[in-house]
Amino acid sequence: MLIKTILNHVYRHKGFVYKKVWMETNKAEHIHVTVEAKRGSKGLCSHCEKSCPGYDRLPERQFAFVPLWNIPVWFCYRPRRVECEKHGIVVEKIPWGDGKRHLTVAHALFLADWAKRLSILEVARRFRATWEQVRAAIGMVVEYGLKHRNLDGIESIGVDEMAIGKGQDYMTAVYQLDEGRRRLLWVGKDRKAKTLLRFFVSLGKQRYEKIRFACTDMWKPYLKVIPKKIPQALNILDRFHIMKKFNEAIDEVRRQETYKLRQQKLEPILTHTRWLLLKHPRNLTEKQKPFLKDLLAINLKSVRAYLLREEFQHFWTYSSTTWALKFLSYWTCMVMRSKIEPMKKVARMLRGHQSLILNWFEAKGAVSSGMVEALNNTAQLAIRQSFGFRKFRTMELMLYHKLGKLPMPPLTHKFC
Repeated sequence: MLIKTILNHVYRHKGFVYKKVWMETNKAEHIHVTVEAKRGSKGLCSHCEKSCPGYDRLPERQFAFVPLWNIPVWFCYRPRRVECEKHGIVVEKIPWGDGKRHLTVAHALFLADWAKRLSILEVARRFRATWEQVRAAIGMVVEYGLKHRNLDGIESIGVDEMAIGKGQDYMTAVYQLDEGRRRLLWVGKDRKAKTLLRFFVSLGKQRYEKIRFACTDMWKPYLKVIPKKIPQALNILDRFHIMKKFNEAIDEVRRQETYKLRQQKLEPILTHTRWLLLKHPRNLTEKQKPFLKDLLAINLKSVRAYLLREEFQHFWTYSSTTWALKFLSYWTCMVMRSKIEPMKKVARMLRGHQSLILNWFEAKGAVSSGMVEALNNTAQLAIRQSFGFRKFRTMELMLYHKLGKLPMPPLTHKFC
């Protein structure tokens, strides 16, 4: 079967024909396909897409197409300039391309689809493309997806910050957490109050006034913006972020106590016990369970901190906000008398955010910021796979591409 026959079957465009096909083998293998406009056909204005009389022709341009047998394919075409009554003399609309990019839409979709599975660098290597071509393909797909996505009906959002690069660089990510529609809505550089305000501006007042739940951590700029912009929404601090603070406190106590034991030249019984104390009991392996049992028999601050955390787990079993509040008051008073400073810090944090923590019971567990952390983990993986990015924009495109669940440009044939 001739290559022209295949192209006419899978990638035909009204008003254009495939003419000459030849293969270049001097320096590297390339397949070149000459495209010409049909005789008598008029070009379309690239702005209003109306049929217009021709004006002149530009020099030949090449557009990368999906490789055949891993051999790069290039469309060669001399674009026409047309004379539009409304927009004057403009370059015609090219149906297989998008603006001035040297990529066909088909090739962009092909590379972008693989970029969801592999890193940008690996996609470029496998399909004999450049890193810039893959990045441009992702940009084309994301640009289309953001323009055509549906943002109506958002009722639950999750807001979290994420460390990027080295040093104190952060970004803010906002996710939709509605059942069946969990996706990335927006990313912005930094984690300031004005960063989150930009999200609400981009979403629009009519949409964010319908938000009912907002999951955040205890970062003050977020807690400041949420009640200001969406006062009707229930701001929830749920168990994931709280238990994370518990684990950080236990780990700090363990490190301090391990250091003291070494200084006193006593048996280092806390060495290699980090995960014994941080894991949930049901997640311990069969080998770890007896070690934890022996450790709990020893009167150490680390053990007492561990037991305080396990006792607090009872807080989440309440169905009544009133009884949950009574338990919280009892538990924090007990911890404040424990003389374990990292745990006392957690108790003060719980008292300071008491109303937001109790909102978890008002929401009846309908929304969990554990979903946010799960999406954040996927986002971190996407960042690690984006080898070679130097600008925040590239990382932003990758996150939208992998987590945004964006609609894809339509094609008559699926290439991958």
